[in-house]
Amino acid sequence: MNYEAPRWLPGGHLQTIWPALCARRALGPPPAYRRERWNTPDGDFIDVDFLAGAAQEGAPLLVLFHGLEGSSRSHYAEAFAGWARERGWACALPHFRGCSGEINRAPRAYHSGDHAEIDWILRRLRAHRTGPIVAAGVSLGGNALLRWAAEAGASARACVQAVAAVCAPLDLAAGGRAIGRGFNRQVYTRMFLRTMVPKALAKWEQHPGLFDRAALLAARDLYDFDNVFTAPLHGFRDTDDYWRRASAKPLLPLIRVPALAVNACNDPFVPAHSLPRPGEVLGEGLGAAGGWVTLWQPAQGGHVGFAQGRWPGHVRAMPEAVGPWLAQHAQ
Repeated sequence: MNYEAPRWLPGGHLQTIWPALCARRALGPPPAYRRERWNTPDGDFIDVDFLAGAAQEGAPLLVLFHGLEGSSRSHYAEAFAGWARERGWACALPHFRGCSGEINRAPRAYHSGDHAEIDWILRRLRAHRTGPIVAAGVSLGGNALLRWAAEAGASARACVQAVAAVCAPLDLAAGGRAIGRGFNRQVYTRMFLRTMVPKALAKWEQHPGLFDRAALLAARDLYDFDNVFTAPLHGFRDTDDYWRRASAKPLLPLIRVPALAVNACNDPFVPAHSLPRPGEVLGEGLGAAGGWVTLWQPAQGGHVGFAQGRWPGHVRAMPEAVGPWLAQHAQ
């Protein structure tokens, strides 16, 4: 991916914040969606937004998994959906539990390594579709998607032709430490906790005593939040155990489906030193990422930014680079 930020948008923080808030997302009007509610095997539900309008006959289906506290209306989601609309593709945007505007029912939420949920969603989509399916995940969704691909191994090809992860924190501990310091802590951590804490409190009202409510209210960063809420609710001992076991990076050598990992080297959330490198030994006894994983690591772009064009810019550079890569594997 040969990306260079416009001169009027210098630095990783501006390249992260401006695209999310101000840049154009798609050509024409915002994508229109048709929502389906799916009941999960554990008695809960998720909401899946499908791109409205008929896709071309035989066109691929693009499945997009959003990031932390994202939705089908996130800037990157509308950019990918707009890209699919222009090409006559079908597009599905599943929401992780609690992210579609309504709190989910079960005593759980979602997390960065939720490969079982990814598996259930992709297999259900495959069961109702005969044409090609490709999947992309952004940030948290990208790590979860690659985590699924590693768990599934060769069987992933029964569901999808290819996967792509955009700005995924493949080393969750490195990303967690980065977002918990300095400017990141004051801006991004506060932004995420502003929605995550009320959702957790609503979950406590549903299931009183589910976690230590006082400790949650005292949480001032994602490490503390995950220690009280995310980790114990999803079967992890604590934050350190969660971040270690949910990270996709050590398991990249297990992937057996074409996979793309795109990470800007100036991403405030994902330190460049934590990114996988060609030939780097990633997991004990597993070796390097291998022939199935393609690494794109442009110098600029921020976290899910990649704005281009004249002010105020647009965020189409990301789908216009990732989309064709997926398309070449969806033949």
